Amino acid sequence: MKIEIGEVGGHAAATGGRSAHIVVVGNEKGGSGKTTTAMHVAVALLRLGRRVAVIDVDVRQRSLLRYIENRVSFAEKTGHTLSYPWPFVVERANDAPADVAGLEEARRFERALSQARESADFVVIDTPGSDTPLSRLAHASAETLLTPMNDSFVDFDLLASLDPVSFAVQRPSVYAEFVWDCRKKRMLDKLPNLDWVVMRNRVSSIEARNKRRIERALRELSRRIGFRVARGFAERVIFRELFPMGLTLFDLPLKGINIPFSMSHVAARQEVRELLLTLKLPGLEKISAKV
Repeated sequence: MKIEIGEVGGHAAATGGRSAHIVVVGNEKGGSGKTTTAMHVAVALLRLGRRVAVIDVDVRQRSLLRYIENRVSFAEKTGHTLSYPWPFVVERANDAPADVAGLEEARRFERALSQARESADFVVIDTPGSDTPLSRLAHASAETLLTPMNDSFVDFDLLASLDPVSFAVQRPSVYAEFVWDCRKKRMLDKLPNLDWVVMRNRVSSIEARNKRRIERALRELSRRIGFRVARGFAERVIFRELFPMGLTLFDLPLKGINIPFSMSHVAARQEVRELLLTLKLPGLEKISAKV
């Protein structure tokens, strides 16, 4: 299924001159749940009646675009009516010489971001699991930065290094330094400081020593480098099952699919609601029953 990129997918394009709020979902660690989180946030905002654009700056994998394509294809083949955000993709500058390709991709990103901000209430940007020039541009544009991290010290190591005996935070690590560089760029450009939220993902339902240590380390680090901690999502198979159909937890239950709606799914949907409340996005101080 091919969707129209840069054309409104069934949503009004005018915002009366307002500029959209930019939410960047970022982490240099692959497999942390960025795309799943970005899609659930985008669909939740749609259900609340907001106009939503998304930009995928992972010019290689394009996982968020694939998610939306799956959603459109599923709706077309099954007859279900599903809303979807207005998608933008920054195309790779393969046609440009190597020495100017980066500049051309940066121009393409700025053009996509400008169009998205004029056409939506919120822009959700999905980033690759690596430090790229486009990812840095996206992070520097963020007003809200949402960082999913698996509940593991392997993922935590991108934020800070720990003492191997006491597990006390020693110093910020590569991704925290990356975010600090982006914050400095925003300050130099005289833009408001971004609101950084670190979200624990794939959290075990079992109370364990590892879980408690990560919680303590995150609390300590949040005070030192300035981010808020979101409870995040528990480990659930349902998140991986929904991608091929382009669905989210907010679309369930749905006739014609072999996914029985369970109390686990109700709990997972509540986790997404709590994430939205934690983000404190403008105009969403309260989350209605639509989500």
